[in-house]
Amino acid sequence: MDNARLATIAGTGRVGRSFAFIDLCGFTDFSDDFGDEEAVAELQRLRLAVRNMAPLFGVRVDKWLGDGVMLVGVESESLVAAVVAVAQRHEHQGHLALRAGLAVGDVLSLEGDDYVGRVVNLASRLCDAAEAGTVLAATEGLAVPEWVRVTDERLVPLRGMGAPVPAALLTTDLVLFEHARPSLGALVSGLTRPVRAALRESGLGESGRGA
Repeated sequence: MDNARLATIAGTGRVGRSFAFIDLCGFTDFSDDFGDEEAVAELQRLRLAVRNMAPLFGVRVDKWLGDGVMLVGVESESLVAAVVAVAQRHEHQGHLALRAGLAVGDVLSLEGDDYVGRVVNLASRLCDAAEAGTVLAATEGLAVPEWVRVTDERLVPLRGMGAPVPAALLTTDLVLFEHARPSLGALVSGLTRPVRAALRESGLGESGRGA
């Protein structure tokens, strides 16, 4: 980002951030079927996965949301890595599927610990639109680790967002993920790629859409 862009953001109180919302699918029915104690245990499994994974990537919990969580990161690839890692951990330890939505962009920082802007709402709406077991991300400004695949790019209509939003599913390349786990920090700091490049490689970019 050049100095002029930084000066513009600083002058308007805007900052560049990446946001993710994660929630448990079917939590209410799960609670009804198995009782409050097991529901609390499932929430604890989710929170443990988040607390174990997020700090590894420099991502912080902005707020807990009942059966979900809002995460904030500066670099989008770090946030993507954290969300996918949380999903991988919970898949092995939890009972319910997760879904997540991600978005990247400039927002207003409120008193240094809260954020206001379209990007926050977009990430939340994408989480609502994601199917069980999927991570749905807005592609604008997004970059991903090498062990994350970008698939199924499409325009997604979202409640309250006006025009449909370009978004894609994020999935794990299990071979690369298993190879990376001993040094995930190295992947986050260096082995990233812009999402558009990933889409071109997979044939899902603009020129290959519908082919």
